[in-house]
Amino acid sequence: MFGTVVVGVGIAGLARIRDLMNPMPSSPSEHLKLFGFVSRRSFGNINEAKQISLEDALRSKEIHAAFISTENRSHEETIRMFLEAGKHVLVEYPMALSAKAAHELWEMAEQKDKVLHVEHIELLTEEYKQLKKEVAGKDLVKGTLHFTGHVLDESKTGFPAFSGIARLTWLIDLFGDLTVTSATREKQKDKNYSRMTVHFQTANK
Repeated sequence: MFGTVVVGVGIAGLARIRDLMNPMPSSPSEHLKLFGFVSRRSFGNINEAKQISLEDALRSKEIHAAFISTENRSHEETIRMFLEAGKHVLVEYPMALSAKAAHELWEMAEQKDKVLHVEHIELLTEEYKQLKKEVAGKDLVKGTLHFTGHVLDESKTGFPAFSGIARLTWLIDLFGDLTVTSATREKQKDKNYSRMTVHFQTANK
């Protein structure tokens, strides 16, 4: 069995705990054993998973991998700690708030001979796989992707583009590398409203 720990118990972290406690039959998750979860808040147990300290998770020889599901700004530091402790890491996107930090973390994982995986579960859904089949072999002439969400705390999530980074990975996976040609941001504080509009170009313009 491969020992794991979940760090962070927001929506994503709770889903990880649920799936690790009740793996689908014959899935790779059956070979994972959840030793506990780490949170700044005090919970005790969640669905029979016990809360453990960060220090115990880092020191434990029974824990081989960490699932990081904290707020964006803490991803980089948490990844570093677990790689330093000799653990494999799966982290919810984005891995870090800068490309420079992300490259440093990839290099660190290679030096430690550990897996560092950025999870984007949407790319594994049947709906997305069908979409990818539909665009295969076609040239993108023009398109618009519009999505909405609640107002985010930038001190925790980073610059607004990070709240849309999941959709950017859709576009890159579907159409290849993209170049930013322009970007604008509109804010209406009195209405608690913010909009970011970005234009991209594919490699063949």
